[in-house]
Amino acid sequence: MRILAAMSGGVDSAVAAARLVDAGHDVVGVHLALSKNPEAYRSGARGCCSLEDSHDARRAADALGIPFYVWDFAERFAEDVLADFVNEYASGRTPNPCLRCNEKIKFAAVLERGRALGFDAVATGHYARLEPSPAGVSLHRSAEPAKDQSYVLGVLDADQLRHSLFPLGADTAKAAVRAEAAARGLTLASKPDSHDICFIPTGDTAGFLSARLGRRPDDIVDERGEVLGAHDGTHRFTVGQRHGLHLSVPAGDGRPRYVLGVDPVRNTVTVGPKQSLAVRVIEGIRPTWTEQPVSGAWRGLVQVRAHGDAMPATIEVAAGRVRIELDEPAYGIAPGQAAVSYDGDRVVGSATISSTGA
Repeated sequence: MRILAAMSGGVDSAVAAARLVDAGHDVVGVHLALSKNPEAYRSGARGCCSLEDSHDARRAADALGIPFYVWDFAERFAEDVLADFVNEYASGRTPNPCLRCNEKIKFAAVLERGRALGFDAVATGHYARLEPSPAGVSLHRSAEPAKDQSYVLGVLDADQLRHSLFPLGADTAKAAVRAEAAARGLTLASKPDSHDICFIPTGDTAGFLSARLGRRPDDIVDERGEVLGAHDGTHRFTVGQRHGLHLSVPAGDGRPRYVLGVDPVRNTVTVGPKQSLAVRVIEGIRPTWTEQPVSGAWRGLVQVRAHGDAMPATIEVAAGRVRIELDEPAYGIAPGQAAVSYDGDRVVGSATISSTGA
């Protein structure tokens, strides 16, 4: 097979490419330039897509003896990921940019260009498994639970998955991947994993958003509408947030308060006790199915965060919408997040959370 190996400059994607070379495939490495003005270096484990990452990817490709290219997707990334991220927060929702990048860039724009150039598949270093199914392939959790990344791949459809490869998903622990990289002489064997949002290497999401959305001061209120403090913009808050509220009126029971709701129209942030965050019903829109489209009601598992627990639920699909009833209440679920559904360890699909209820 002719395979396009997406090489981020990290150890996972380098070892994934190496395994495909060992298997006898015709592999070409590609690094995605996602910023018009990339940072020269990463800040430890924060961020990615720096010039340092590009150089590390090139050195890994040279060590593997495969061709290597840098593809400029900065404009597409700015439109499909950055602008979406800012707009979602401005609308009072909490997006996951990693899912959007997978959906719009790595497995859409890159795959589209790769197939036009005659490649059969795109390979990445994600920890997830693909197994044969009547639809072609089915997406499953990684054999390494601590590194499972099937949640962020739940936005992919059947056609994208048929042209994807995840060489690390079947039987690999992260320590084994690093040892393998070292044995191959790859200099990035001990490079830290990237964390946080790649385009906010400082980790200051609120500051990033404020630089683009400005200040809109107004009130922080409780569930009765009593003013408890002030904020500089609703985009600085997300449902479930506890820290950074700076309330001027302490809770009567002395317990911490959490963000219960963000209303950009009224420009208010509502806070209250943790029990008011309890959610049993999740409504989702824009469903995507990893195999055949699903309809009707069924029992399964639902995950709403990349590293969250899978929660038993009844899932009902009708008229392009998804309704999820959790067996037990969950806390801090925000509109804009993705609800990814599972049948055991098999990913069924995903939907964007539009609302929640008790």
